[in-house]
Amino acid sequence: MLLPLSLAFVAMIGGILWWAIFSGQYDDPDHAARSILRDNDTPVPQQFQIISSNLDENQSEPKA
Repeated sequence: MLLPLSLAFVAMIGGILWWAIFSGQYDDPDHAARSILRDNDTPVPQQFQIISSNLDENQSEPKA
């Protein structure tokens, strides 16, 4: 019983690896690293700055 389960497990792992390689998962492994360098550094609109500052104030209050 243990041998068939082990063989099925190895076949499943092999199938997942086969899928990952041939579905493009490893085509460009550096894309995520480069995307951080290409982020958008434009200023945040004033209305969103007010909202985020209000959120920061609410989080800094001690809980009773």
